[in-house]
Amino acid sequence: MSPTTDGPPHKLPFVVLVLSAGTFLMGTTEFVIAGLLPEIADDLHVSVSQAGLLITAFAAGMIVGAPVMAIATLRLPRRSTLILALVVFALGHLVAALSSSFALVLAARVVTALATGTFWCVGAIVATTAAGPAATSRALGMLLGGLTVATVAGVPLGAWLGQLSGWRGPFWVLAALSAGAAAVIGRHIPADERCEAPSVRAEFAALRDVRVWLTLSAMTLLMGGVLATYTYISPLLTERAGIPHGAVPMVLTGYGLGALLGTTVGGRLGDRRPLATLITSAATTTLVLLLLTLLSPNPVAAVVLVTLMGMTGFAATPVLGALALRFSSSAPNLVSGLSGSAPNVGIAIGSWTAGIALASPLGPAGPPLVGTLAVALTLVPLTVLALMRATRTETPPPQPQAVADQPANCGTQDIG
Repeated sequence: MSPTTDGPPHKLPFVVLVLSAGTFLMGTTEFVIAGLLPEIADDLHVSVSQAGLLITAFAAGMIVGAPVMAIATLRLPRRSTLILALVVFALGHLVAALSSSFALVLAARVVTALATGTFWCVGAIVATTAAGPAATSRALGMLLGGLTVATVAGVPLGAWLGQLSGWRGPFWVLAALSAGAAAVIGRHIPADERCEAPSVRAEFAALRDVRVWLTLSAMTLLMGGVLATYTYISPLLTERAGIPHGAVPMVLTGYGLGALLGTTVGGRLGDRRPLATLITSAATTTLVLLLLTLLSPNPVAAVVLVTLMGMTGFAATPVLGALALRFSSSAPNLVSGLSGSAPNVGIAIGSWTAGIALASPLGPAGPPLVGTLAVALTLVPLTVLALMRATRTETPPPQPQAVADQPANCGTQDIG
């Protein structure tokens, strides 16, 4: 099915749901730290700002680790790589839970981030291969849905458990769950058969395609803009909109539900009209952030717009991931790793810029203004892709009979 073909959506394979459960664990561990910083700082005898390095270290590990681990594990079977990533993920949490040294906990977070980057870049390829070219965006939407559910449910539950049992409690639980996930993946993810050995040279050759870089730049700008706003959403809601501190978690839940809806709808639409979906998402997100900048003194408008920000902003993420894999042709591993790094680069730069804007005379209105400008710039690479008619230059997928005569992972078309 071509990107512009309409038709009834097919049911996603069970392996996609299994991998989504893995991304739920990864998302929970990345963000749960934010709710446990005071407890960690007190127990490990460091300042809260020093404890915040645990978040920075994880982001840095994702930025560098995802593409590096994509190449390092290139020749390993994908099922084995996923299991190994979850085992390392579990061990990292065990080390952190048992340690009384901040330096050791920090190192464990970096190792955990490397495992997370590995799981994401390999899991994305396995999920899209299993789903087929007609449902690539939907499969990535399901994986991103795991991250979104982590934001809505996993992070609050982890913070609540940390308050009851101490900050080590969530680490023990995540270690146990990831070990269980490794066993499930070992049972349900089929062994991959490859027609030829993966080539490091081919992986880097895929980066010569300008469409890959246009897609990655769109990821960086979009997520940088949305998360720059989200990072400082609390002062916007409390100081500018006048919403009580106790009501902020409910507003953030609305944002998370909006993001979950956005990844689901965006994934479905993106398989049929990828560039139209992306341009619509970027344009509406720009408008939503601009309105949030202007109308946030009204609490009702602020709540509605924060929810819409999650929905419109995240509608594009599975589609961008699917296009990156498509443009990478027969060498998707490195591009998949870079697809994990690009949003984190945007988040790091966007949050830093938004922090400067927050400290300026703009105050709480500064971060959404930064977000508006960043997301508006997303339209530049997306417009270039549209002018290139990028999604209409793909080789049509092979017919079912041709696929049936080949091993599961042969060729380039099964990656979407």
